[in-house]
Amino acid sequence: MDPLTLLQSALTGLVLAPQLNSTLPDVAQNGTASHAAAAVASPLSVPNLMSFLLSFSALREWLKLLVIGGLIETCRRLCMQSWTAFIESFWITACFEERDVSYTWLLFWLSKQPTWSRARCINVSTRSFGVNSPVVVLPGDENEAAGRKICYLPSFARTYTLWYQGRYVNVTRSEVTEGAYHTKETLEISIFARDHAVLNSLLMEAKKAYIAAEEHTISIYVSESSGSWRNVASRPKRPLRSIVLDPGVKDLLLDDARDFLNSKDWYAERGIPFRRGYLLYGAPGSGKTSMIHSLAGELGLDVYVVSLARVGLDDTGLGALLADLPERCIALMEDIDAAFTHGLTRDVDPASPSPSSPDGPSDTRKHSAPAPAAPVSRVTLSGLLNALDGVGAQEGRILYATTNRYGALDPALCRPGRMDLHVEFRLASRYQARELFKCFYVPAADAPDDDDDADEEKEEEKESDSAYGTRSTPSAPSSRASAAGDAPAPAPASPSPSPSASPEPNTLYAGARHRADGPRPSRRALLALADRFAAAIPEREFSMASLQGYLMSYKTRPAAAADAAPAWVAEECAARGEKGCSRQVEAAEAEA
Repeated sequence: MDPLTLLQSALTGLVLAPQLNSTLPDVAQNGTASHAAAAVASPLSVPNLMSFLLSFSALREWLKLLVIGGLIETCRRLCMQSWTAFIESFWITACFEERDVSYTWLLFWLSKQPTWSRARCINVSTRSFGVNSPVVVLPGDENEAAGRKICYLPSFARTYTLWYQGRYVNVTRSEVTEGAYHTKETLEISIFARDHAVLNSLLMEAKKAYIAAEEHTISIYVSESSGSWRNVASRPKRPLRSIVLDPGVKDLLLDDARDFLNSKDWYAERGIPFRRGYLLYGAPGSGKTSMIHSLAGELGLDVYVVSLARVGLDDTGLGALLADLPERCIALMEDIDAAFTHGLTRDVDPASPSPSSPDGPSDTRKHSAPAPAAPVSRVTLSGLLNALDGVGAQEGRILYATTNRYGALDPALCRPGRMDLHVEFRLASRYQARELFKCFYVPAADAPDDDDDADEEKEEEKESDSAYGTRSTPSAPSSRASAAGDAPAPAPASPSPSPSASPEPNTLYAGARHRADGPRPSRRALLALADRFAAAIPEREFSMASLQGYLMSYKTRPAAAADAAPAWVAEECAARGEKGCSRQVEAAEAEA
């Protein structure tokens, strides 16, 4: 029996109890007990129940208060909503999340506003926003060389007011905790305006200010454990002329990337995914990463570093990261050969043939030793392949992958569509040694004005030593030699100063001196020194990094660098125990 029926029965008993007592004698007399029982058992109807409840005056007053109060509260809420909608119609509110680049634009723009110099409650930070631009210079801190700059930012959970183009603006910055280790910052800007023209103007001004501040830099982004990209640093653009490679390599990479960026419609008309991948392989220190840095500056693209060994990264997270890349950017995967071969060492048997030797390519996989530690990344080869060219892969991006072990890569990773262009970076030639010497000591204004001999030598190198004129891709990595077969060049040792350059010839240890010993040599003399330095360097035996490290010890002494080069080369060859290198040194000394 439901509660309503029980309540009706109870009320019926209370109401009819007196009547029942008065009718019982009549029932006994008239013998109609069955009719009385039926009267007791019949429940009250709903109208009779309501009439009974309303017969209590106190209950009627409470019902009146309830109805009137409900009507008043409803009217109040309607009025408040109408008033709020009316007020909000005069304001435009925009929210920005920390994970979006527009948040950085706005914070950088706000940090340069004079309002914060008068604010009573501010957040002081040394945040650079990924650009090398002074924000707020404090009194007594005008020295440009004084490390980090100080900036004033809005404090959290406070609202600030400022004027922009004669419009009233409210700024609120908040921070919300997400999980145990992550926080999310948001910025809310409200402008007293009825159209979006003022907001668009503010956003464009903030964007242009940020772009102007990073005009001569490139932004570096890395992935966080939360699955988003964070701007961690900005680096100055590196001039392409500072990269010394074999003739044709720089032009091939730069022209191919520019052609790709300008061919979006061509790709769309033919139904080809608008993606491009480059595989740069070769010996360590041969200039792969430096070339990517320079290309990013020449193309005006930011670099997004994809670390396949990040703790906690799996196939799903990798796919989400690559899908979240902007349309025009560079995705960089360094040492991709080590992503799926944990514990690979780079110690190769010196007796193994080099990629260009007639003995054929060396199998670098047999020299790898498994590491006892368990891998921390859960990325699989299948997940990487799907992230690179799957259905959800981002289009418009340029992928650069580097490796020192070309032969260790899976053929599926190297096929066209994932790695479209393969470029080998070899050890330094004499041409590269000469150009590197000129880059160090010949002024930049004089560098393009090479003599005829230099032009003829460059043309000869293009014809005889360069193999970068084609864009052919090998059918399998094992069919091409890996330049990692060359043993990595050790760090350059402190050069032994010659008797004419060292004030203390009998000293056991001598540090590098960076002050000039005399007047600056003429351009013709510098070119002659460059030829002497190049003649002392064995062909394809040293990396460009090792040569650069050697020349760094003679920053302002080109003559000393050229004089000490044969002794340094002999010392390095003896330390490495390479007979071929020693024979080249002896031949060079005989020619000299």
